Amino acid sequence: MAERGVVRRGPIDDGEDMYVTDHHALAATDTAGLLAELRDRTEVIDALYRFGLGQDLQDRDLLASAFADAAELDFRPAASRWGGEVPLMTGRDSITDTILDGFRGRVDTTHVVTNPRVRLDGDRARLTAVVEAQHLLTADHTTFALLKNLYDVDLSRAGRRWLVTSMRIENVWYTGEPKAIFGAQV
Repeated sequence: MAERGVVRRGPIDDGEDMYVTDHHALAATDTAGLLAELRDRTEVIDALYRFGLGQDLQDRDLLASAFADAAELDFRPAASRWGGEVPLMTGRDSITDTILDGFRGRVDTTHVVTNPRVRLDGDRARLTAVVEAQHLLTADHTTFALLKNLYDVDLSRAGRRWLVTSMRIENVWYTGEPKAIFGAQV
């Protein structure tokens, strides 16, 4: 996406575009290597599933389980599409509290993750995915914001699972009233 002026950020600076655009999925060729790689890829994608479902179920533990202690979540590119201004969120507890406290009892959500692409590099990984995020006011489901977002996620291995260290969300398109859901200042 260099032609759009996207600047690479994050711990995996491999000289590639921000998104995973490899022309293959698996690098391993032997059975044991393939099984290990498939397990890692599944666990990497599961971190994003935990992020989405944790919000949808208002499950603090599930949402927090997606992030490393010092994680960063950058929703600024998405919010800027409708004139919103948000700070960079840092730290697992702060990210979790900000998201859940902002929606609890006020906004119903559903997140659908598709097109996950994973690049593994030892104990680090990059994940690119498309996420459709539906937000409806709890008191009035006719007031909504449907967002189609590109996610650029860096992760690190933590035992048998993977944790998000950095997540950047860019909005591709939206419909509805994001300011009614998120406010101009999130």
